[in-house]
Amino acid sequence: MTGIRFLGTGAKAPSKLVSNDDLAKIVDTSDEWIVKRTGMSLRHHVQGEENHTWLAEMAAREAIENANIPKDQIGVIVVCTVSADYFSPSAACLVQGRLGLSNDVIALDVGAGCSGFIFGLETIRALMMARKSKYGLLIGAEVLSKKMDMTDRSTCVLFGDGAAAAVVELSDSLYASVVGVDGDEEMINIKSPDGFIHMDGQGTYKFAVATVPKVIEAAVNKANLTYDDIDYFVLHQANLRIIESIAKKVNQPMDKFVVNIEKYGNTSAASVGLALDEAIKDGRIKRGDKVLMCAFGAGRTWGATVVEW
Repeated sequence: MTGIRFLGTGAKAPSKLVSNDDLAKIVDTSDEWIVKRTGMSLRHHVQGEENHTWLAEMAAREAIENANIPKDQIGVIVVCTVSADYFSPSAACLVQGRLGLSNDVIALDVGAGCSGFIFGLETIRALMMARKSKYGLLIGAEVLSKKMDMTDRSTCVLFGDGAAAAVVELSDSLYASVVGVDGDEEMINIKSPDGFIHMDGQGTYKFAVATVPKVIEAAVNKANLTYDDIDYFVLHQANLRIIESIAKKVNQPMDKFVVNIEKYGNTSAASVGLALDEAIKDGRIKRGDKVLMCAFGAGRTWGATVVEW
């Protein structure tokens, strides 16, 4: 089966840092309450001229530079998001224009909530195979600070803004992916163009700890590997307690799980990409490592992908 090889990654977070203490001045909460329940300490919010398109563009530019490829050979652009600047044109089209990429591309957005980066990998792989594209550009980008009810203390403390990107090519290297949808509209939703994020926190937690281990197991089995064969697990950064629970269920040490939730909060479709990029930049993930990425989110959606870095 033709798989995906990552050539380079990039990331961008807004300049404004919002601490738990900052939020405690706005809503009835505290640093202790947030850290204990989520593991989050900071998140980034856009300000001034910063917006979704800018975040996606900056992350993409870094990924292309790190991949060291001719940008005019990118044939597919997929942006995973639920918070783009426009409903139309798509964020992917705006990125194509900002980067000055070839007109002979297909550019589209994928809306799968926090599962976006995994769904995006499957989408970009299929499009690259169909179009025989040399390179693809995958971006997860979110500006969720504009989708939060700052009087809802159970939700407004969770989400942050950011973007992550990857340049990929088709490869015969290891690749196994499992995705799924359960058609739920109540667990997490944004009901109107200018609406706020609504989330059943307890329901989301139960869904994640019950579903994610099964999805990880399915992806590892599909790759003909064992858990011990996986060098790093890069999970959606929704809640530190969820990640710790999943680590216990698959009987793997926490040092194999990439965690940066304390610095970014939940960045939805950007989450997996931001964690992946950080682990590559700090030297944890190296060429030849086997990496499992997994996410869950609105819809109810879920997915896991195993690749060889």
